[in-house]
Amino acid sequence: MFSPHGPSLRELCVQAFSSVERGYDLLAPKFDHTPFRTPDSYLRATADALSELGPFDQGLDVCCGTGAGMAVLRSVCRIGITGVDFSAGMLAQARSAHPDATWVQADARALPFTGGFSLAVSFGALGHFLPTERPALFAGVHRALRPGGIFALPIGAPPPPTSTAYWAALGFDLAMRVRNTVWRPPFVMYYRTNPLSAVHDDLTAAGFTVTTVDLTALGQRRDGNPRCRLILAQRPH
Repeated sequence: MFSPHGPSLRELCVQAFSSVERGYDLLAPKFDHTPFRTPDSYLRATADALSELGPFDQGLDVCCGTGAGMAVLRSVCRIGITGVDFSAGMLAQARSAHPDATWVQADARALPFTGGFSLAVSFGALGHFLPTERPALFAGVHRALRPGGIFALPIGAPPPPTSTAYWAALGFDLAMRVRNTVWRPPFVMYYRTNPLSAVHDDLTAAGFTVTTVDLTALGQRRDGNPRCRLILAQRPH
């Protein structure tokens, strides 16, 4: 599951019993050697889909982590790219990998931007927000975009109940709920709290016009549905 350069079991346990911010500060130096980093295949598929809509001017990666999504922004944005995250440790890694980008430490539920971006992206971060927190997140992204700007985020199809992935995600979420009931500070990370329909509704409520694109390069499930869709939420002109 992890490369030899990834975190040890002890390091993961320490992270799991920390706050989200502190946990990612600790994990940051080894994060890119874990399965939690967004796979390059997802980044390439997203970049290919966005290339048909761009080029864009300024780009923003929301909850940028160690900066994997910067490759997507760099490929479709012609002026500048910015990453925002609340973990100083993750930003330090991102800054080292992409010294020419702009980096901002901030809570994504209160983004400090107004109308400066034509594209925003986010990869693998929705699980760190409770459903009640999504409206603040999406309102902040809406505010950060120019009229006509696009917020793009890939979202995977839920695994079928007959799959190992379904039961693994269910077990993980249940374990996290127990952990957060009996231990403080909470560590918010859930895999099953962001279904496409709910995310679509919250984006619409935030003022976006929402469409989706099938990321066919990532394959199909046995039922013929795509494994992943790219949500394209546009701030109206």
